[in-house]
Amino acid sequence: MSTQTPAPTEGPAGVAVDESGRPQTITVVSRKTPVIMAVVTVGLGLAVLLGAQDGTTAFRLSTADDLFALPTVELPAEVTALVLIALMAVCTAEATRRYLARSTTPLWLVAVFSVLGLVAFLAWAAAGGTVPVVGLLAGSLLLAVPLVFGALGGVLGERVGVVNIAIDGQLLAGAFAAAMIGSITGSPWIGIVAAMAAGTLVALVLGLFAISYFVDQVIVGVVLNVLVIGFTSFMFSQVLAENTEALNTPPRLTAVAIPLLSEIPLVGPIFFKQSPIVYLLYVAVAAVTFALYRTRWGLRLRAVGEHPKAADTVGINVNRTRYRTVLLAGAIAGAGGAFYTLVSVQAFNREMTGGAGYIALAAVIFGKWDPIRATLAALLFGFASNLQGVLSVIGSPVPSEFMLMLPYLVTIIAVAGLVGRSRAPAAVGLPYRKG
Repeated sequence: MSTQTPAPTEGPAGVAVDESGRPQTITVVSRKTPVIMAVVTVGLGLAVLLGAQDGTTAFRLSTADDLFALPTVELPAEVTALVLIALMAVCTAEATRRYLARSTTPLWLVAVFSVLGLVAFLAWAAAGGTVPVVGLLAGSLLLAVPLVFGALGGVLGERVGVVNIAIDGQLLAGAFAAAMIGSITGSPWIGIVAAMAAGTLVALVLGLFAISYFVDQVIVGVVLNVLVIGFTSFMFSQVLAENTEALNTPPRLTAVAIPLLSEIPLVGPIFFKQSPIVYLLYVAVAAVTFALYRTRWGLRLRAVGEHPKAADTVGINVNRTRYRTVLLAGAIAGAGGAFYTLVSVQAFNREMTGGAGYIALAAVIFGKWDPIRATLAALLFGFASNLQGVLSVIGSPVPSEFMLMLPYLVTIIAVAGLVGRSRAPAAVGLPYRKG
């Protein structure tokens, strides 16, 4: 015998209640996730069927410095890809079933689907070659470093109610300051401090116009990005290029292996044989997450971003909280800019961030304004960037034009579909006028 749940009625305050008068939760389900999963499955399936690849794909899981070697896994390229695509179709069917049953798609199902799609693509795209799994993942982590720093800055800014479109400008200013001050002092650590100061300065300008003068935050952020590009390009051509040895040859932060941990197969070389700035990143992610959710400061910050008027009534200085948080966010993003000139290139060049700040902003949205999720999203984008280089090196038959657009394609798919429904802080982008 089947029973039907009675339709909710409306309570005195306009809130849906059940028969007993208790508030009732209404779950809003989006169809974006199953649709995007279906599109990706069909697209990858057509690519494999139309561009059949013979041979096997080898996945190398160890390096020469590991405590013990893991075996290299060899898989038939086309068969493996087709089997995994079939499993992706199963995941898509399950997501569709859940949508029709008015249930949300769980995160674990999206993760399984993503892993299946990744391995299927690698097996097909690297047919006849060897995929260095350790190098692929370690390089992905390294490339994601500025994205993660930028995403942390974006999370803090938007959690307190300020849209930080200027992340790219903060990264670029940090890269410039790290190169110049690091070259003058000969110390990469002073260069990192200078990068944080430069990011803070850009954030101060953002706060001045957005918080004190109520200028549209998106417009201010875009203008700041253009301003920093113009200023650093001028300084590069007129100052750095004229005296490269003294002003644009900063010391490099080389990789530091943590004893024992770095020798663990697969995990060690990826996480514990990295540049010091990566270890600084681990600390930053943990500190921001703890402070945001486990401290009084974090509670006040989130209150200001959600309901500034209510926060003001309980004695929180809204604009001062926003200023302090935006400055901290700028310092964190500026530290990410130091990666470019102290680790990656070891010299400053025009527009060297390549719009990474906008990818970091996408990671904030994809991560639903949460530090851990935003970090994972940034790692995904870093992986997509590194994947194009690895496949090019091993001679993949995938067209080079597709490889160049791969990171941005992953960004669009992730933000458009796999993120599901998300809600930004209620007061983000809204200036607060006391009284």
